[in-house]
Amino acid sequence: MGNERNWAGNLSYRAAEVAHPASVDELRGRLAAGGPVRMLGTRHCFNDIADTDGALIALDRMPRIIEVNGQRDAVRVSGGLRYGDIAPVLHDQGLALANLASLPHISVAGAVATGTHGSGDGIGSLAAAVRALTVLTASGEVRRLQRGDADFAGAVVSLGALGAVLDITLDVEPTYAVAQHVYDGPGWDAVLADLDAVTGIGTSVSLFSTWRRTDAADLLWVKQRQPDGRADERAGLAAALGAAVADGKRHPILGVDAEACTEQGGVPGEWFQRLPHFKLEFTPSAGAELQSEYLVPRTDAVAAIEAVRSLAERIAPLLLVNEIRTVRADALWLSPAYRTDIVGLHFTWRPDEQAVRALLPELEAALPASARPHWGKIFTLDAAEVRARNPRWDDFAALRAAWDPERRFVNDYLARLGL
Repeated sequence: MGNERNWAGNLSYRAAEVAHPASVDELRGRLAAGGPVRMLGTRHCFNDIADTDGALIALDRMPRIIEVNGQRDAVRVSGGLRYGDIAPVLHDQGLALANLASLPHISVAGAVATGTHGSGDGIGSLAAAVRALTVLTASGEVRRLQRGDADFAGAVVSLGALGAVLDITLDVEPTYAVAQHVYDGPGWDAVLADLDAVTGIGTSVSLFSTWRRTDAADLLWVKQRQPDGRADERAGLAAALGAAVADGKRHPILGVDAEACTEQGGVPGEWFQRLPHFKLEFTPSAGAELQSEYLVPRTDAVAAIEAVRSLAERIAPLLLVNEIRTVRADALWLSPAYRTDIVGLHFTWRPDEQAVRALLPELEAALPASARPHWGKIFTLDAAEVRARNPRWDDFAALRAAWDPERRFVNDYLARLGL
């Protein structure tokens, strides 16, 4: 396909075509044409999870659906829509999602299928908000599942292995405001002495570090729902960490202009204008970058951070920024948060894939054996290890075989993992 690449530009797709069906009938017709297929979202994966030597199918031209139910506690949306497309519409109706990822640019179906998460001690991943979903299988059958159905927990974080996700129903709640508070230089020793206190100081908390120094992180970001009755508590914790209130707006990557970032400085704003780190109208993060992420149970979080700290000299030359944040447990089979609250260690790397891939085995060996890689980002753990760290893997493999017996949606990525 020549110039068809992923968002970061590190992957050229091998597919012979990219189809953009505009209706369910067109989509069904393309599936009926036969051959290998994969679904393509907003291209924000850094590995070949969405690649194929057959046809890529994007749902970005399908009918736009944003339908709130009569109880006003759920919204049904087209799988190809981005969170940034949905959020303002919900807000205009007085509604909100409980969580958003750092980027509003990602599609709902793609984010859910890969277990992408957002942040907050008391908040589940984006996939945890899924109440129901409708999938068109390779055979042309429409299947709709909802919470409580036998296969639901396996079909949500699906790695794109089951079919085309036509629509997803998400939990919603009344709209709310959020303020972001940013602090410079929290000390690592103090942070790790009581990590729960740090991650619990706000609705959503992130620690950013370049690991050019090992005594202190670069930034502590606290997103707090309004009204905010925790100012004194937050100030006391910042003082205990040796952190100072930022004297201006900050980008997660030190030295980068913060214009693309959502408003900070404790200025309240609507939920969808504060929960993401980046504004929809800007290129997020660094643009030219690679990403890896490992998610560990909270019980292993301090050991995981200490492992990264011990490799700081090896990591720092390749790193743009490391973000650490938390996610509540869920019951979804292939979710990194399956049956355990987790802490995510997210690495935004400089765009040197050969060097990053050379470093990752050392990093993966140093992390606790409970660390699960993010499905859409770069990792080098072998297939047996990945399967062992996901206790419902065999159940998911059986589900995939039942839904796609001809293996139409299986690509090299899934085959490497044993699917």
